[in-house]
Amino acid sequence: MSTEQTPAAENGSSYTLTRTLDAPAARIWQAWTTPDQYAQWAHAVPGSVEMDVRPGGAWKSTMVTPDGGEFPLTGSFEQVTENRLLVTGMDVPGRPEPTLMTMELTEEGPRNTRIVLRQTCATTEERDMAEQGSNMLLDSLTTYLADEARG
Repeated sequence: MSTEQTPAAENGSSYTLTRTLDAPAARIWQAWTTPDQYAQWAHAVPGSVEMDVRPGGAWKSTMVTPDGGEFPLTGSFEQVTENRLLVTGMDVPGRPEPTLMTMELTEEGPRNTRIVLRQTCATTEERDMAEQGSNMLLDSLTTYLADEARG
């Protein structure tokens, strides 16, 4: 498994993270789009995750911050191509349009999948926080899949 990260400076408020995970794309998709599984690895309050994984479908969760605080999130799924592409919109208070995050999955072998997360934010500070959160998600997903593989 590779944990390479590729930051991209498309502009001052965008980032791209790339990792290769030791799991088929369908398994990663299932972990990311099944509420009970997502809650196990994504720092969510158990029972707080709801997902209607289809274009225009809503999602919500309450995330637990590293200091133990709780942060409710809501949004919608903008694009859904099972096992390949998920574009998620996150509602941001005071903004008319959601902030979009793109997740792309590309199988590179029977058990290796490249995952790419991309997001453009309104400010550099917002980008830094979102990038840190996405790195935490990828770290947790990697651990979750490895623990599951060990059985």
